Parts: sequence; structure tokens; C-alpha cells
Amino acid sequence: MTENDAQLAARLADAAGRILLDLRAAGDLAGKALGQAGDEAANAMLCRELRAARPDDALLSEEEKDNPARLASHRVWIVDPLDGTREYGEGRSDWAVHVALAIDGVASVGAVALPGLGLTLTSGAPSALAPANEPLRMLVSRTRPAAEAVQVAERMGAELLAMGSAGAKAMAVVRGEADIYLHTGGQYEWDNCAPVAVAQAAGLHVSRVDGSPLRYNNADTYLPDLLICRRELADEVLRLASEYSPG
Repeated sequence: MTENDAQLAARLADAAGRILLDLRAAGDLAGKALGQAGDEAANAMLCRELRAARPDDALLSEEEKDNPARLASHRVWIVDPLDGTREYGEGRSDWAVHVALAIDGVASVGAVALPGLGLTLTSGAPSALAPANEPLRMLVSRTRPAAEAVQVAERMGAELLAMGSAGAKAMAVVRGEADIYLHTGGQYEWDNCAPVAVAQAAGLHVSRVDGSPLRYNNADTYLPDLLICRRELADEVLRLASEYSPG
């Protein structure tokens, strides 16, 4: 039986996660060297398998030289073999593997593996959302929390939850650990395409911070901002973010 796109994404994200866990468990490398080796090993497998399984599709990976020919493709796989290299190298669990498929610029299929937690979440099998937290919980970077997010959290009476990788933060909203992930520090398409696909499938709101849709397979892969949150909170978060004033 032929795998569908969601099954393929989930299988490969899970397999990359196992490669990364085995490499870390071997104990031969640590810190930045471990992160670099993990990136290379996971990327080699993901790109090889995607090209074999979907030879007619284009591919965009953080760890591969970009091929502008992808811009003419309707179907582009967008991959981050190791999201949260620092957390992975430090032996933490808040890192992820992202495998996504953008169709005509839309994050349509995604799988996010959280190998440190033994989980792979996929757009193909969304789980029911848990009730909102009381008080609300908003995710921020553990190393550089965005001032906008901190101010919005204060105005909404939300607790701040610091976490590592973008994928881990986005999946914390999907899993009900938190309610809002507002990021204004800039990312790239591979940082959030898979998390956005999984979050959308789970019934969450996803958009830019001005409320506009996220678009993928652009010539410039930089994405300035992102909002993933419970749908009932979206209007208020967007309004408060628009009213942000530094200082």
C-alpha cells in the first residue's frame, strides 16, 4: 500500500528523531559538535528518502543549498532536520524534527517529531484539543523572549512558559500545555511550516501577527512573525499585538 503524504512525513520525522537520539546516546560528541553531526545525519536521510518517495516534488531544507527551481513547483517539501540544535546538544527534550509539504504556498501536510518526549504529531491524525489553561499560558523563547509577547501576556493575565525550539513551542499549544505562541523575532520557512500544518489540522488559529495568512515556498524564505493559538483567543491576541509599544 502506497503511503500518503501525511504518513510519509510522519514516518520520516520519526526516523530522523531516532537517528538523533541514537547519535546523542552514543556519547561520542557533545554541544555544538553533536548538533552539527545530528543536523547532517538527519538531513541526509530525510533528503534521500523524500527524493526517492516523491521524485517529482521540490525540496527546501535548512541544511541543503537552495535550488531556485522549487519556485516553479506546486509541491515543495520543507524540512528542518533538527529544530533546536542548542537544546539537542545540551541533552534537553525541547527540540524537534520538522517534515512538511507546502502545496501552492500553503502548509498542507506536516509532521513534528518530539523525540525527547517519544512523540510525533502529524496533520494526518490530529488529536482533540484540551480545555484552555487557567490562567492562560503563553510560550516564549527560553533565551530571548520577545518583548511583544511579554507585553501581550501581561495584558491578558497569561503566565509565561519558556521553551526551546519553535517546533516544541508550537506543539505545546497543540498538546494543551500552553494556549498561545506569539513569535516576532523572525524565523525561516523550515522553522514553522510543519508546526503550522499540524496546528491547523488540530483546529488552532495560525497566521502572521497582522492576521494575514502564512505563505511558503517564497524566494526569500525569511518569515518575520507567527501566531499559533486557540481560535477563541486569536482576535484578542492580534488586537493586543497591534497595540504593542516598546518601553
